[in-house]
Amino acid sequence: MPTDLARAKVNLCLHVTGRREDGMHLLDSIVVFPAVGDVLEVTVASDLTLEIDGPFGAGLDAGDDNLVMRAARLLSGNGAKIRLRKNLPLASGIGGGSSDAAACIRLLSKMWKVDVPSLEKLTTLGADVPVCMAQVATHMSGIGEALVALPALPKFWIVLVNAGQGVETGAVFAAMNARDNTALSRIPARFTTADNLFDYLRAQRNDMQAPAIECCPVIAEVLRAIEATKNCALSRMSGSGGTCFGLFSSEADAFKAANRIRVNHPEWWVASVEV
Repeated sequence: MPTDLARAKVNLCLHVTGRREDGMHLLDSIVVFPAVGDVLEVTVASDLTLEIDGPFGAGLDAGDDNLVMRAARLLSGNGAKIRLRKNLPLASGIGGGSSDAAACIRLLSKMWKVDVPSLEKLTTLGADVPVCMAQVATHMSGIGEALVALPALPKFWIVLVNAGQGVETGAVFAAMNARDNTALSRIPARFTTADNLFDYLRAQRNDMQAPAIECCPVIAEVLRAIEATKNCALSRMSGSGGTCFGLFSSEADAFKAANRIRVNHPEWWVASVEV
């Protein structure tokens, strides 16, 4: 049975640099895809159906409006039984729905032997779907359609933490005081060490973090919990929230940090993985 890991999309930095006349925001971001995510399975069937399970599956509707179903209908194919195991929190700023849609397209385009839709068609599903197709470290700009794959990043580990409160992206944008912020600093041709990467990222921002905290104050508590762990190089929120992350150069430090947070906050979702 063909399966695909729909990896979490993490914005290591996210600058909001403007707004188009149609209301779409212009972004400048570095995104990575750690080895944690939802899992999709597909099998040949006469009809197109979607089944959802997993720890966060109860909060999703498997009907025609589901992004996975919309992605499947974007392809010219036959029937399929799609199963989505939802391992990532909902409305959490780590691209779960977009990554699921991309995984669906990867699987069904192979099974049905059809072409992957154009960038323009993928963007109709959501601005993050194109970057989720390749699942590699990427400099993403524009509304999400301008993508430049980055050279292989040095090995590092990330701890992802979500307190379980969904954050609505529109509300975060509405709470922003400025939408014409500066772009990212020039990205080096290559980051030679994890410390080089961390130094660069410390000089960048997530322009949505402060308004997201205004909308969902527990995000600040999550950030403090991450910052309190030993040898955390950087803590920040991903996307529009509410998942936050800590970066570590050592697998052991990341593992210990994740365990400490789990002990102190057993109700939170916590993952520790290599990037």
